[in-house]
Amino acid sequence: MPGTSTLRLMAVHAHPDDESSKGAATTARYVAEGAEVLVVSCTGGERGDLLNPALRGTPGLTRDMAAVRRREMSAAVQALGVRHAWLGFVDSGLPEGYPEAPLPEGCFAARPLPIAARPLVRLVREFRPHVMTTYDETGGYPHPDHVMCHRVSLEAFEAAGDPARYPGTGEPWQPSKLYYDRGFSRDRVVAYHEAMVEAGLDSPFAEWLQGWEPGDEPPVTTRVPCAEHFTTRDIALKAHATQVDPVGWWFALPVEERARIWPTEDFELARSLVDVRTPEEDLFEGLRERVPG
Repeated sequence: MPGTSTLRLMAVHAHPDDESSKGAATTARYVAEGAEVLVVSCTGGERGDLLNPALRGTPGLTRDMAAVRRREMSAAVQALGVRHAWLGFVDSGLPEGYPEAPLPEGCFAARPLPIAARPLVRLVREFRPHVMTTYDETGGYPHPDHVMCHRVSLEAFEAAGDPARYPGTGEPWQPSKLYYDRGFSRDRVVAYHEAMVEAGLDSPFAEWLQGWEPGDEPPVTTRVPCAEHFTTRDIALKAHATQVDPVGWWFALPVEERARIWPTEDFELARSLVDVRTPEEDLFEGLRERVPG
């Protein structure tokens, strides 16, 4: 049972490594400030590809990808200082031809919503977060697990406070705010692209920006200053060694330059049961005076 006088944040993600590439510096900041932070991984990432070229050909590395991803997740959790929970579902992968192609039987994205959301409702009622973060209805990108992560997060946010729903999963608890991750807004992508070009680096963002018109994106309501935790974010992301190239574009610019270019992590306030004014700089805006330290 969490402390009753502590601010609590739950970050819900589809796979191990998502917590380190989306909002990691924010979670590290709130841990440093004394908040309780629980990261939830919906799946074990079992169907993840080996994306680090330096590890290709390592004997036996991918024989038990689930175990490898668990070890990586443990190292990332230690770096961030957060608590962590697995929902226990199997990674859906990204089937060739998706969404027309069928999903693997029994995978996370193929489970009925009440079954997929039930363990998250239980976690919400146990941890009692004031704030939840997740992805929007597109999943941030069209991976079936990311879309399903949105669906179960929204279901848990709306159902956990209703004693008539999901009986047997604990005492009701209603989170106060729900945010969608907006880590790659167009403005941020432009800023990174221009900085990489100026530094003489190959930018992966030129392709991203093709056809992406200004204003053609969801809003950012909340920018959380957290640059002092970017190094921690890098350490956590590199802990996912099978998924991240440590000399790839994620890390092409020095951390000091990234902090100068874009010193925040960004979110969209999707639901709020407390009165707030946007834009915000704090996920706990409107809650700090209600939850005494």
